[in-house]
Amino acid sequence: MQEGQGSRTADRVAERRAAHQVRDRPLVFEDPLALRIIHPEVARALREHPPAFETSPVGPYLRAFFAMRSRFAEDELRVAVGCGVRQYVVLGAGFDTFAYRNPFPELRVFEVDHPDTQAIKRQRLAGGGIEIPSSMTFVSIDFSTTALDEALRDAGFDASSPAFFSWLGVVPYLERPDIDKTLAYIASLPSPTTVVFDYAVPSSTLGWTGRVIFSQMAKRVAAIGEPWKTFFEPTVLVADLQRLGFTTAEDFDGDTLNARYFAGRTDRLKIGSMGHMAMASV
Repeated sequence: MQEGQGSRTADRVAERRAAHQVRDRPLVFEDPLALRIIHPEVARALREHPPAFETSPVGPYLRAFFAMRSRFAEDELRVAVGCGVRQYVVLGAGFDTFAYRNPFPELRVFEVDHPDTQAIKRQRLAGGGIEIPSSMTFVSIDFSTTALDEALRDAGFDASSPAFFSWLGVVPYLERPDIDKTLAYIASLPSPTTVVFDYAVPSSTLGWTGRVIFSQMAKRVAAIGEPWKTFFEPTVLVADLQRLGFTTAEDFDGDTLNARYFAGRTDRLKIGSMGHMAMASV
C-alpha cells in the first residue's frame, strides 16, 4: 500500500462483494450496504452493466471467494455471540460493512486498519449516508510500528473478556513473524475467544490450473505494491495454531467450503483450490 493512499486490494475486494449483490442468485453473502461503500462511479457502472466489471476468467472465482469468506466469518460470529461473546474485532477491516448493519445490540465492534484506508472509508460512509453507530470504534494502526494489544487497549477493548476476531484478506500480505505475533496475542485472551482468517497454500501444492491462477493473481497484487509474502501448508498451520496456544484449530479447504456454501447452484459459481479458511479457538 502506498503511503497516503488506502489499500487498493481492499477496494477491489469491496467491489467484488458489491458485484456479488447484483450478479448472483441466490446470494451467498447478503450485504445491503455493499454498493454504498464502494466508489460511486464503480457502483454506478455495476448497476448499469454488471458484466463489464469482470473481464478475466479468474473474476468469478474471486467474487465467490470474497463473498464466501465474509459469510463464513459472520456465520461463526453469530455462534460466538450465542456463546456470550460481546466483542468483535475486524482486523484489516477495509470496507467491511458489518458494523453498520450489526444485528446484535450488545456486540461492540472494533475495526482495525491503516489510518489511510480508514480515512477513505469515513469519506465513503459519509457519502453513502451510512451512519457510524455508537457500538463501533475505529482503531487506527500500522502493524509494522504499533502492537495490536496496545492499539486495542487504547481503543477500549477489554482484554479480560473473550472476543471474536475476523482477519480476512490480510495474512498472505504479512511476514510470518507478524502473523505469529498477532495470533499469539489472540490466543492469550480468555475462552471462548475465536479467530477466523483466510490464507493461501503454496503454489507447488496446486494443480496446473491452480498454479496458473495463482501466478496471475500474484502478479496483479505485486503490481499495485501489495505482494503476497506468506503461504501455509494446512496441516502445518493447524499444528502451529495449537503451538501458539489455541486449544482447537481447523482448516477448511475448497471442497469443504463449496459443499457448505455453493452446493446445488445452477450458475456454477464456486471457489477454487488456492484459498482456505482457518478457525482457531481458545
